Amino acid sequence: MKSLKKKRRIQILAAAAIALILAVGLIGYGFRDGINLYRSPSQMAENPPAAGEVFRLGGLVEDGSLLRGAGETVSFRVTDGGASIPVRFTGVLPDLFAEGQGMIGTGRMEGETFVASEILAKHDENYMPREVIDSLKEQGVYEDPNS
Repeated sequence: MKSLKKKRRIQILAAAAIALILAVGLIGYGFRDGINLYRSPSQMAENPPAAGEVFRLGGLVEDGSLLRGAGETVSFRVTDGGASIPVRFTGVLPDLFAEGQGMIGTGRMEGETFVASEILAKHDENYMPREVIDSLKEQGVYEDPNS
């Protein structure tokens, strides 16, 4: 009788282990395209991304760099005070997107230019994404809007 209980216990533990491995595999498969690392322009200069890697780039839109091209294509430069990266975006920019303001873009590098598929801008005059604030503080160029 004891051997039957022992076999049943081993079967239950094996089934639980298989279910756990399957769940972890499905979660990893679901996240494969959903995780984008954040990088500042200075981090990009120090450690360029791999070819085809999708990531998020954030900083301030450099003053005097915003160029509107034909159609919906816009070019500008993103800086954190230490380095500057050219960005190209085709689409509709957020209403509060402007020079000297914080932004985060999702996309990939094509040559020396970051080609963004999505642009996020602050949602009011005081807000700036946490990642952008942290990278600007590292470069010593962050100014608190509340002071």
